Amino acid sequence: MSLIPEKERRLVAEDLAAELSRPVKLLMFTQEFECDFCKETRQLVEELADLSDQLTLEVYDFIADEDVVKQYNIDKIPAIVILDEEGNDAGIRFYGIPAGYEFASLLEAIKLVGNGNLRLSASTLDMVKTIQEPVHIQVFVTPTCPYCPRAVVLAHELAYASPWITADMVEATEFPHLSMKYQVMGVPRTIINEKVHIEGAVPEQVLMPQLMQALTNGRN
Repeated sequence: MSLIPEKERRLVAEDLAAELSRPVKLLMFTQEFECDFCKETRQLVEELADLSDQLTLEVYDFIADEDVVKQYNIDKIPAIVILDEEGNDAGIRFYGIPAGYEFASLLEAIKLVGNGNLRLSASTLDMVKTIQEPVHIQVFVTPTCPYCPRAVVLAHELAYASPWITADMVEATEFPHLSMKYQVMGVPRTIINEKVHIEGAVPEQVLMPQLMQALTNGRN
């Protein structure tokens, strides 16, 4: 059974045709004996890749393809990485199935890499340009959370804007050990460099000072 309904397939295909000006590559990480939601995640990205000639999909085994796993620092599955047409890593990650409301986050990430249209403010971009050390953003979500995509899209835009930033969508119910570690009681919950925790889908003018503070704290 298709995971993307026929009516939605047409809408997604039209959206991608209008928005993608250059090719995008999806890397999906699973394993031979597929984990919970690995099969569904693979099916979802396979169906999605079929909707646009600009999309290609490569599927890797988390165990067998060790070199690729290390190259992209994949530490859990299912995982999705998005690359541009030249194979450059945009720092955008999805851990867990991007289903429900998070399907929109996946589409937005693909369109971002496929057209480069950032919606970040000039002041945010100025701050991002000053970053010269690694930043790891994790946004914990659930598929039924209508506010979560805003937090995920913002994190992914920041990752796209800076080679120093990596931003992960993490589906909280699929990784309960991480949800417990980071005390995820509600979603979205954003974790920056293991130090700063942000509740809710905050705008960039709220997120950025806390991100910069996380870097300052990391130096102390």
